[in-house]
Amino acid sequence: MSVQATLAQLSTITAQKDKAAAYSSLLNSLLADSPPASVAADLHALVDALVNQDHVGLVVGRQVLSELVQALADGRIADSELTKKVIEDALEVIQPRLVSFEEQAAALRKQLAGLLEDEEEWSEAARVLMGISLTSGNRVVQDEEKLRIYIRIVRLLLEEEDSVQAETYYNRAALLIHSTNDRELQLAFKLCQARISDYGRKFVEAALKYHELSWVAELDEEERLHALSAAVTCAVLAPAGPNRSRILASLCRDERTADLPNHTILTKMFLDHILRPAEVKGFEATLKSHQLARIAQSSNDRLASASAAAPRDTDTTAAGADVDPDASTRTGPSTVLDRAVMEHNLLSCTKIYNNITFAGLGALLDLTPAAAETMARKMIEQGRLRGSIDQVERLIWFDGRTDDDDAQGKAGGLGDVNQETEETGAPFTKKWDMQIRKTAASVESIAQHLSEKGLLHQIPVGSTA
Repeated sequence: MSVQATLAQLSTITAQKDKAAAYSSLLNSLLADSPPASVAADLHALVDALVNQDHVGLVVGRQVLSELVQALADGRIADSELTKKVIEDALEVIQPRLVSFEEQAAALRKQLAGLLEDEEEWSEAARVLMGISLTSGNRVVQDEEKLRIYIRIVRLLLEEEDSVQAETYYNRAALLIHSTNDRELQLAFKLCQARISDYGRKFVEAALKYHELSWVAELDEEERLHALSAAVTCAVLAPAGPNRSRILASLCRDERTADLPNHTILTKMFLDHILRPAEVKGFEATLKSHQLARIAQSSNDRLASASAAAPRDTDTTAAGADVDPDASTRTGPSTVLDRAVMEHNLLSCTKIYNNITFAGLGALLDLTPAAAETMARKMIEQGRLRGSIDQVERLIWFDGRTDDDDAQGKAGGLGDVNQETEETGAPFTKKWDMQIRKTAASVESIAQHLSEKGLLHQIPVGSTA
């Protein structure tokens, strides 16, 4: 007997209890006995009857559809392509009456998204999950379930590198993350947070989040190492300055980074060594496509570079002044990596030179002199570089002081300890000597204060306590 004939026969049943048993029996029969070539069409006819035939009833329709969802989840149809066909047909039939079958449609969409995800159809899987109604008044969806779906959508969109739409669903998840104590969900959200910052070029924030995740014991060792490697990559790409220096120091202290491929460039950045083109090229090969995105130079920077590059003495230039034919013609960094390396090398110059000409800095950074001046000016304005610019002499003067140099030694809040500096030759020796002097002066100040308060018990030399 055909499926249509069986359905026509079942339509004559009046008892609600008998209807449910009869349609469930037909469903099991179709799953067990229908040949693969016709099972999709047979199930389509059954679903159409359950959804659109008024004599079936809403209660029976929901019950049998739920049984179909469970059967598909249990793998009653072995062929994944056939399973996808059955689910897509069922969703198409349910769509006009979605309000009445929201729960069953949501379960089918989750299954379909899982099948698409297995085939690495990331955007299609995300689109299927977006179709789940989470705000309808006809079905109560717990906040944790909403959060789970939002995080899954974010992860799928990031796999497709659609960071703009992913951020929309990440913001929705951020409003619900407080509602769960599920550790797995919390870790998944933190990973999404790190990846969103990574795609948004907020590399300092991304590095901090990745490094935090690399210490989570619940993650596999391979996943922790992957997070640590991502933290190193983001730290290298971060804008040069105090914030990046702190995360570089934290990563260098982490003994696990010694085994990573990018350990050399991490160490050189932390030690303020100038990076060579070959080293940068090797690091560039490890970057993802969004980390290699090209950046546009702002109109202000182009204007500043053009005006600064104009010759100051046209007569001298026309007369044949010395012009370096090998000088760079680049007016700014072209990628995120370019910018990070140039800013790092500029900061490294402060450890080597007291001052440098625009042309000299341009040769070092592979930029025109005007573009090098523009980069230095911007970093000084943002507080990431200490120095000043002499545009008359075309010099950049570096202030080599650090935060530690500016702070006077303090002994437990007892006041400033002032010391006269002494020229000792090498700069690192000088700094070391000053640290010893400050420490000794602080100890002496504390001892003197305790003695004045009568808190220091003096023991005569040669006696025993």
